[in-house]
Amino acid sequence: MRGRGLLRAALMSGALLEGAEASEWPGATPFRNVAIAGGEAPPQAIDTEHIFGFTEGTDIGAPGETEFESETTGRFGRRGGRFQAIDSALTLKVPVSSQFRLAPAVSFSRYALRNVPELRDVNTGHVDGASLEARLRLLDRASAPFGLTLNVAPGFGGVDGASGRRARSYGADFGVFLDREIVPGKLVAALNLSYDMGSTRLRAIGPTVRGSGTDVSAALAYRALPGIFIGAETRYLRAYEGLGLDRFVGQAVYVGPTFYASLPAGVWVSVAWSAQVAGGAAGTGERLDLTSFDRHQVRLRIGGHF
Repeated sequence: MRGRGLLRAALMSGALLEGAEASEWPGATPFRNVAIAGGEAPPQAIDTEHIFGFTEGTDIGAPGETEFESETTGRFGRRGGRFQAIDSALTLKVPVSSQFRLAPAVSFSRYALRNVPELRDVNTGHVDGASLEARLRLLDRASAPFGLTLNVAPGFGGVDGASGRRARSYGADFGVFLDREIVPGKLVAALNLSYDMGSTRLRAIGPTVRGSGTDVSAALAYRALPGIFIGAETRYLRAYEGLGLDRFVGQAVYVGPTFYASLPAGVWVSVAWSAQVAGGAAGTGERLDLTSFDRHQVRLRIGGHF
């Protein structure tokens, strides 16, 4: 999955340079969440990683259980005009041990922008970049009060996450994931806390723009049928100028439903939709922040083991 840190600097550029070439490098970023999901099997038999939509569980798989995953995130709606961005990633997840996993990924993007204030019209697609995610599971919820996994994902990109223009981006995501089965066999809860940072420079023009952000999310998922989970999640995002949360730029609150289905032959599919219901950019009285964040976000994941 494309690192949020790579998108964050683009987000900062829009806030920093609004009204003065801001069209060259504004951006926005999604982030992590918190969740709860249910299942009919014992806690150790439920793979919670994918059942929470944007939120992720603490499971990382077992050695020899290599997984291939396709993730596509659609971002729609900004302040005026038409803004459509599709971020996709292909990831190979390789558990090195029962506590540690590596996951290299390559990302792609597609942008269709028209009459968006301070952004040039764009209709283009690119091979975007690559990242390497590492996860360390410190606690297994089967033997501890809750599951706990640490996540770090450095990466680089070749596209500005806000404008869709060619750029050089570097960033990293840092996360703490927790989950717990609330009702055995039926309901599981998860919480994601994350910090991301990144820098972006449009090719041949402009200064390097640096940004960072914090994400807190929570979600619930209920096992309605064998292999079927339905739920809801909420996410709170804050964006800052600078790599160290230097100056507050904007915030957004997202809520939406989630769906997960386990299919034959070890294949699974996960779908989530989130809408921005509250927020605001710094120094404005607006109810939503549609400069740094999107109005709607949709995520589709499909994966399987081999």
